[in-house]
Amino acid sequence: MDQQQHEEQPPTSPTSSSSSYTLFLKIMSKRKTWVFLFVLVYAILLDSSWNFLKSILSWYHQNQAQYQSPGWPALYASVLLGGVFGLISMAAAVAVAVPATMVTWITVVVLLAFFGKPKRTLVAEGKKITREIAGSVLKTLLTEGNVVAVVCAVLGYYVLVRNNNGE
Repeated sequence: MDQQQHEEQPPTSPTSSSSSYTLFLKIMSKRKTWVFLFVLVYAILLDSSWNFLKSILSWYHQNQAQYQSPGWPALYASVLLGGVFGLISMAAAVAVAVPATMVTWITVVVLLAFFGKPKRTLVAEGKKITREIAGSVLKTLLTEGNVVAVVCAVLGYYVLVRNNNGE
């Protein structure tokens, strides 16, 4: 009788790790969790970029008196601003792209499985699909980040030079 009761009690460490893993999966499967993570990451990025923006502008105001033409410090500051906001836009896009990419990948692999592909072929096709999806996502992220960086750099240069000429 004692042996049956002893066998029915599971060990504490695998059960606790299994239950914490199950809890983690349950939390991460909720859409609200992903929205919260996206907003949190974006808020952290905006806060740090705001501080970086203020430091770039203070550098610009300190160095604009040293140069005869207002163009060079404005050019340096605008390129830095464009780069920072390009990186921020790519980071925000990654937070949105990861779940969407996973859904796309799972859908394609499941469809291949439904069409009767053997397991070895399915694994090989899955690796190819993973490479193609990751490549296209990376290419899109870099393109969008570069576009945002260029737009921010041009606008920043225009604002800084116009602000300097207006004073």
